[in-house]
Parts: sequence; structure tokens; C-alpha cells
Amino acid sequence: MELRVARKFRVGPKIGSGSFGEIYAGTNVHTGEEVAIKLEPLKSKHPQLLYESKIYRILQGGYGIPAVKWFGSEGDYNVLVIDLLGPSLEDLFNYCGKKFSLKSVLMLADQMLHRLEYMHSRSYIHRDVKPDNFLIGTGARKHVCHIIDFGLAKKYQDPRTGRHIVYLEGKNLTGTARYASINTHLGIEQSRRDDIESLGFVLMYFLRGSLPWQGLKATTKKQKYQRILERKQATHPDQLCRGFPPEFRDYFAHCQSLGFEDRPDYRYLKRIFRDLFERQSFEDDGVFDWDIIKRQQMAAGGDGVVELNPDGTSRPGGGGAGPAGGLGADSNNPNASQNDPVYASNAGASGREAGMGGGAGGDGNSRQDDSAGDAREPGQRRSIISSIRHSLFGSRAPGAA
Repeated sequence: MELRVARKFRVGPKIGSGSFGEIYAGTNVHTGEEVAIKLEPLKSKHPQLLYESKIYRILQGGYGIPAVKWFGSEGDYNVLVIDLLGPSLEDLFNYCGKKFSLKSVLMLADQMLHRLEYMHSRSYIHRDVKPDNFLIGTGARKHVCHIIDFGLAKKYQDPRTGRHIVYLEGKNLTGTARYASINTHLGIEQSRRDDIESLGFVLMYFLRGSLPWQGLKATTKKQKYQRILERKQATHPDQLCRGFPPEFRDYFAHCQSLGFEDRPDYRYLKRIFRDLFERQSFEDDGVFDWDIIKRQQMAAGGDGVVELNPDGTSRPGGGGAGPAGGLGADSNNPNASQNDPVYASNAGASGREAGMGGGAGGDGNSRQDDSAGDAREPGQRRSIISSIRHSLFGSRAPGAA
């Protein structure tokens, strides 16, 4: 028996599950467009889909914001239908041997700053900026970086009056410890500056391959968070950014200059990275490291498929060569990566759950380990479109929203 949602979305294979519900691939029977379908039981102990859909509605129309196709109830479930996207930056980072080139990082930084600036312009902060929550698109949008997972998002100002939320202390850690700002570790209420600082840690993670506070051992999560905080405080931006262009130190200097209610100077941050991009004589051709690696694999006689292990690491699939230690020269051919990256997962449907978390009011706390891919504790917020495996759908591209 064929299952449908809102009479027009055919429900396909399950691609994710968790305490929040289940996520399925789907197809619009009228247009052939591929979508993701999130199902949440009406009797869920921590209903979140309504709040999540409201955040998406508020952000609709923004470039790099997944489009909501439908929200409502079907039988015993709340249902959210949304754009089907490609792999996350965390997946692509693993695919590329846990290192991105300066060119790719600068192209990503520009897009990610735009996404946060737009979200902030709509009076919300994200509060969980990490590689897992940025996904590339498919088809015509395969080089567009989308921001997802607004389950921990929070309104930081009244959109009508512009009045900012009040400064508070003693807050629990909300977000992912690896990328959390120092002020977040200290229990200070988050604001725009914290999203921007978290993005800085993400960019250095991409450049360095890891962050100094990864892999710390402790008996309890509280002790581990404290150790991460101490290591972050002891790691001056000069040390964190050593060996990389000074623009990254300038980025952190700007973050540290911001007061609780201050608006980040997005234009300045984008400009310093764009100027660096031009000085390096990079070509803004939309060709990222993963495009180059796939082309190299296919040239070596493989099929460009990289299988992802349950721990998130990658290995070559289909007889192709694995990711090389060096990324090779950047291509000057904008058509060199005309095919989408293809991924095959061995982790099963729940190996990397799709993501759209959310709690009523968006103020649920997510106390996570320093590892970006770790599952959250029971009762904590999860998310809705995460790393959807292209191997489920081949290179067929859903229509652009």
C-alpha cells in the first residue's frame, strides 16, 4: 500500500530516526520533486515540530534556507515536509580526509556568514553552529550551503521594537561544546556574538583538521565541559590561528570586542575574507575540495562513491581511489564538478540522524559532548534534515525551492 502525506507526497524509505520521530525520503507525485518527510507522534512527550515549522516559516525566502513544502497532521502524526538536501559539511570534511583547503574554507565562510546574518536579521540566533548543521544543496544548488536545525534557536530581540533580551548568567550550556563560545561555557546568555564566535571555531576546525580541546577525557560531562572551557581559555587566538593568514586572528579579535547586545560587523568579516581570497588569486568558480577529489577518483577509474563508516569516517567505495593527502590544484573549469558528490552509508538509517530539533519556545538545552556527531542525551532536542545520503537517490536533483 502506497503511503502519502497531504495526498501529494509519496512516502519513501526511512532515512533517519530518533526520540523525536522518524524521517523519510519522499516524492511529490505531481512534480517528481524529492523531499524529506518528518513524522512526529501526536502524543510525543516533547512535541517540537510545530515550533520548528514556525521558525522555518519565519526564515522562508532567505537564500540557503530550506523550503517548507507542507506542515500539518496525518493520522496520529504531526508531519513536516521540507527540501531534501545533500550531505553536511561534517560529512564532506570526512570525505576530504579531515582537512579543507584555504580556498574552500573562505568560500564556505562567506556563505555561512551570510546565513547567520540573515537569521539574525529575522531576530533569531541559532545557538548550535557546527558543521553538521550546514548542508550543501543538490542539482542547481549543489554549491549552496544551507543552514538547518533550528531546534535550539531563540529570539534575541523583539522584531517590532528591536528591544534586546536581557543579560543573564547561570545558564546551562546550550549547543555543542566543541564549538560553543567561551561566554556560553561561562553560563552567559547567548546573543549574536556567540553564533559568530562558534563559526570561527568551525572555520579553524576545517583549516587545522581538529581543535586543541578535542579528545579531552573526564569522568563526567560537567567535568569534560570544564576541561574544554579551560583549554579554550588557555588557547589564545594567536596560538589557535598560528600558521594561517592573520585574517582569522582578526576575526576572533572582532568576536571578543563585541558586547552582549552588539551587532556583529558582518560586512567587515566578509570583506577581510574576500580580500584574502583575492590576494591568494583564487578563482570564485564554486569548485570545492570534494568536487576535486571526486573528479580525481573518477579519473582513476572509480565511480566517485565514498562509503561512510558508522563512526563518520570515509573510505573509498566502488573501486575508486580514496581521498588523497593533498587536494591538488584548484580547477579553473567551473563545469569540472557538474555531478553531485555521491555517498553510500554503512551506518544504517539511524547512523547519522536527520536533523531538526526544537522545543517549545526554542529554549531547550542541548548538553553535548565535544564531538560534533555525538547523539544527544534522552529527552534533549534533536534536529530534521542532516546528512541525507545521495546513494539513496543517485544524482537526480530535486527542484530548486
